[in-house]
Amino acid sequence: MATTIENRLGERFRGEVLAPGDPGYDEARTIWNADIDRRPRLIARCASAADVAAAIRLARESELPLSVRGGGHGVGGHAVVDDGLMIDLSPLKTIEVEPQRRTVFAGAGVVLGELDEACQAHGFAVPAGVVTHTGIAGLTLGGGIGWLMRKHGATVDNLVSAEVVTADGEVIRASENEEPELFWGLRGGGGNFGVVTSFEYRLHPVGPTVLAGPIGYALDDAREVLRGYREIVADAPDELTTILNLRRVPTLPLYPEDLHGRPVVNVTACYTGDLGRGEEAVRPLRELGAPIYDLLAPTPFVELQRMFDAGVPWGWSYYWRSWELPALSDSVVDELVDATSQLPTPGSYAIVFQLGGAVARVPEDATAYPQRQAAFNVNINGVWLPGEDREPPVRWVRELYDALEPDAYGRAYVNFMGDESQDRVRAAYGPQKYARLAELKGRFDPDNVFRLNQNIHPPSRQAS
Repeated sequence: MATTIENRLGERFRGEVLAPGDPGYDEARTIWNADIDRRPRLIARCASAADVAAAIRLARESELPLSVRGGGHGVGGHAVVDDGLMIDLSPLKTIEVEPQRRTVFAGAGVVLGELDEACQAHGFAVPAGVVTHTGIAGLTLGGGIGWLMRKHGATVDNLVSAEVVTADGEVIRASENEEPELFWGLRGGGGNFGVVTSFEYRLHPVGPTVLAGPIGYALDDAREVLRGYREIVADAPDELTTILNLRRVPTLPLYPEDLHGRPVVNVTACYTGDLGRGEEAVRPLRELGAPIYDLLAPTPFVELQRMFDAGVPWGWSYYWRSWELPALSDSVVDELVDATSQLPTPGSYAIVFQLGGAVARVPEDATAYPQRQAAFNVNINGVWLPGEDREPPVRWVRELYDALEPDAYGRAYVNFMGDESQDRVRAAYGPQKYARLAELKGRFDPDNVFRLNQNIHPPSRQAS
């Protein structure tokens, strides 16, 4: 009798193999975005880089499409593939903090909250994202923006090395001194060149307390608030990072109960330096108008990192589109405010990240990450619950996306992209950077095995 694919993998595999009907299969195939519902033929829950190599080889021998899951947080659902083999990295949870060297090694299955907790135990942090159930792998490979980026750079700027399993099943290390061109591409080029099984990051002293939290302004005052805000942040110190959130006040204990459901513009700030200086730095943000709440206060850094979690939980459905912006022009302000007055569901929102600072001072060609000169990134999020109609939030996202296009750079942050066109991927990187990434793809993955991502086509497979 012919050996089944499942048994062939099991012969050289030390992790867990799941097929439809097995206990744990449905849990393993479920990702953050409930709008994605796919059924792999096999799920290889890898316990080591060797397991990953075995799974890649089997997928290629069996001509199965291959997907790679880290934290399962990517909105486009590339982590899970129908009728193919899904490499599940979530068992790779090792975290080794080396305080003297100011570095940390973390497995590709680690999520941001786990990394935060381990590093804060030693008084350090890795510049990363803003939601603790985000996987570090996808976040890092796409760039990594968050509260510490203006002071310490994006996550890719703090990556020291990576262990990578290539399309040929070879395990290699990439750093500034070992495979430096691959290391360049990993820092922003996503999962196009191999499966990264562990990351080494540079650490920075942070906290344990930072000055952080949201200041809420009524939507009626939003135009005045946003026009004042853009003047303030133009001269903000690197220690201050702000994120705008235009949405309905969430039904959460953090916010006053009588304001739940009210349209609002949240100006959420984080100051990572001296708290006394921080109070002076954030004072203008408190004076943009008459706040309906002010929750900005000394806060443990790990609590700040959890602040947005409840607004984007697992099990809801999401649809995203994103633009990079050179400025918050009057027309951008008007479009954001008008869209917020017509939110299609209670959970839908538009979030605007203030960029600049240390992120902008890294030379554009130093990494594949393509977002150095943007002043802001806007991420438009349609959100709905299981069983609800997806069309209203999806339409709302697309309409606001189209309305902002005349004021945008034409690029997007790849971690905020869903399942979009090849032209959109090319535009995200720009022609020169995309061409360099394509050459790298041709070297490490000429057959485009790793294509379920924001895909870089190898030169032999360039679309005409």
